[in-house]
Amino acid sequence: MDTALQTKPCRFGDKNTSDIVICLKHREGIPKRFFSHSSVLINKSKYFANRLSHPGSNNCIDIYCSEVNYDHHVNLLRLLYLPTDSILDSFDSVKSAVGILQLAVVFQCEEIACCCIQYLEAVPWEDKEEELILKAVSKVGPIAMPILARIQPVDLAATKDVFVSAVRIATSIAGPCPPFGNELKTSAQEQVEFMLGEDEDAPLVIADEEVKSVLRMGLSQIYSSFEKELSSLLLEPDLVSERAEEKILHSLSDLEWMCNILGKMDLMKDFVANWAESSSNVLGVVENNKLDSFMWGLKIKLIEITAKVLEAVGYGNVILPTPIRLTLLKTWLPYIRKDEAPSGFKGQ
Repeated sequence: MDTALQTKPCRFGDKNTSDIVICLKHREGIPKRFFSHSSVLINKSKYFANRLSHPGSNNCIDIYCSEVNYDHHVNLLRLLYLPTDSILDSFDSVKSAVGILQLAVVFQCEEIACCCIQYLEAVPWEDKEEELILKAVSKVGPIAMPILARIQPVDLAATKDVFVSAVRIATSIAGPCPPFGNELKTSAQEQVEFMLGEDEDAPLVIADEEVKSVLRMGLSQIYSSFEKELSSLLLEPDLVSERAEEKILHSLSDLEWMCNILGKMDLMKDFVANWAESSSNVLGVVENNKLDSFMWGLKIKLIEITAKVLEAVGYGNVILPTPIRLTLLKTWLPYIRKDEAPSGFKGQ
């Protein structure tokens, strides 16, 4: 590159000086290319710094988004090129700042995230905007606590205790609960679902790091139980029995429930990471010759959960390093294509 060009400030979209292209992709439209600069991306975003540090990285980075947050992605890319003291002045609405904040956290743009927080702390909110802010900041972690502090304080201790207790029972962290057994666990799962959907304090509870920690612990517990049940299948003397399949399907049902819950709490990345890590072991059991003619309910349910995982990755709701994303696809797509699954999964 010409030395004279290197001394000039980089301009977003400048094709002449660009060495990296960001390609925004979403299912509703044609991919859009944005000419960018690696020096800016590396300096302003830990996510891009990590992507560009891989030996196999090229000069085009694909970013998957939805039609809803497409404009926020574009605005975030533009903000990467602004000096810090100009970022605050660039926000024109609460909705825009909230959307950019969520992406700034995902792409680890600390400077922009802090500016979003400062803007949202300072500007007046309408009631509808406060509801939007509550839903958003519950997903971005401790960085958003200054915003939550501005909202009228409420006594969350009781709500949090109920929610955490329900999660612990729903995921068997507390161990078995005789004589109630599965009935109590099912009731606790319903309680968690109700609180996430109906409790007005839920966004504040979701933002609590202790709550997230308990959920991650629950995810680990459920995964451990599922893998234990799955590995024991090959030791079953009678694979035809309904009891054998019922046990593993019950364990898998808990895993699917956790997938749905984490999706509502912006913790889907934890589920996807666990699924990607365990996929080879899971398929190693399911594709064993002993199960060739059995456990169709298990196989179909595995495909359904995998579809949710791939959808989260495909829509950009969960951003994974390229090697992990490719491994996930290469592991599951051949199995989905060859298995006797519902027609909706064939050929994907």
